Amino acid sequence: MNIETLISFALATSVLAISPGPDNIYVLVQSISNGKAFGLATVCGLITGCIVHTTLLAFGVSAIIKANEHLFFGIKVLGALYLLYLAYKVYRSNSQLDFNEEIAPKKSLKALFVQGFFMNVLNPKVTIFFLAFFPGFLFSDTMSTVWQFYILGGIFMLVSFLIFSAIALLAGQIKSYTLKHRNSGSVFKWLQVIVFIGIAIFILV
Repeated sequence: MNIETLISFALATSVLAISPGPDNIYVLVQSISNGKAFGLATVCGLITGCIVHTTLLAFGVSAIIKANEHLFFGIKVLGALYLLYLAYKVYRSNSQLDFNEEIAPKKSLKALFVQGFFMNVLNPKVTIFFLAFFPGFLFSDTMSTVWQFYILGGIFMLVSFLIFSAIALLAGQIKSYTLKHRNSGSVFKWLQVIVFIGIAIFILV
């Protein structure tokens, strides 16, 4: 078992979870508009949805690995290219953070959990991202690949849950800080670009 690979995966997940994106911005806006509990309900729904993507990845890619190692290598190459594409999209994007509270109408905690779950499960971009991100971090030559994917999924969900929950709990302070420091959006933007490129290189080499 390669512990360094798991640590690298956890660090990459941390940076991606902290960097502004549709999910954590939605959590932030829910917390600002309706309260911390509503942000946390959204977080729980989003993270629970990751179980579905992890399961699809674990059994689907594991079957491909058993069938054809060359095909698995092809998946990793396509994954690296997709991550480079994401880096380019982030590079081209606007670095300003948008706290549009109109996108957060008040709903019940259960409704927000369900919405967060389906926001994640029904988003094909999440499936593609998991397929691009996870295979490069398989960490054992002896452990079942199904278990390895579930362990990676568990780390991804735990790290994302902790960071997203912190965003929900500290929403007011985060908003105040980003409004005072207008360059914070640019910092996170370039951090994302570097991480996406770094992961792509890691997968290829």
